[in-house]
Amino acid sequence: MSGAAARFTTLSRKARGLKGRGASVPQIPPHARGLKIGLFGGTFDPPHEAHRAACLIAMHRLGLDRVWWLVTPGNPLKDTRGLAPLRERIAAARALANHPRIAVTGLEADIGARYTYDTAHYLISRCPGVRFVWIMGADNLRSFHRWQKWRAIAAMLPIAVVDRLGPSLYATAGPAGQALAGARFPETAAKMLPFRRPPAWVYLHGLKSPLSSTALRAARHKSPTLKSVNSVSSRPAGG
Repeated sequence: MSGAAARFTTLSRKARGLKGRGASVPQIPPHARGLKIGLFGGTFDPPHEAHRAACLIAMHRLGLDRVWWLVTPGNPLKDTRGLAPLRERIAAARALANHPRIAVTGLEADIGARYTYDTAHYLISRCPGVRFVWIMGADNLRSFHRWQKWRAIAAMLPIAVVDRLGPSLYATAGPAGQALAGARFPETAAKMLPFRRPPAWVYLHGLKSPLSSTALRAARHKSPTLKSVNSVSSRPAGG
């Protein structure tokens, strides 16, 4: 077991011990200097299998040690009146993720962050030595230029863009894809992404799922009995 992995195990045990004694558990999931951790944000309303598949692809191709699902309170650029309660979405995401290296957290609500930039800045400043990578679906690359301080985000974190059915045809041609074209490097070198100085990003092919939280949410509103399983819409467009 590597030094970073051993420290992570120790932190995990301490967190479980605190929880068992009823004490408050740290807001940030267990981490340690040297770990490579992917950040995957979204409303997860509902979570679906493509979310999990995208993270497993990124974990494998980038050599990540962990992936954190950041369940956001809401999307600043969209109507959130029909959004399921945060606690329900976190519980559903944990049930779906069901993986020892995927942690689901409502950190953004705890720290009062509305935008990805704020969350990234918070984590980087409090987790020294951790190599974070932002994971997003190809559809989000297309709208990335609409995110708050998107250029600053790209300058803070390496980014992995995961292919989707449809968006891959035009995602890289969008304003952000064009602006960051010079920072893109070959998929064959994906395992180097966590070590790259941002701006740096890679496009990961392979996932061609048509599943979308937005479509599933619309279907749920039409049919309240519809369950949210089996359904990469990662981060909402508002960032």
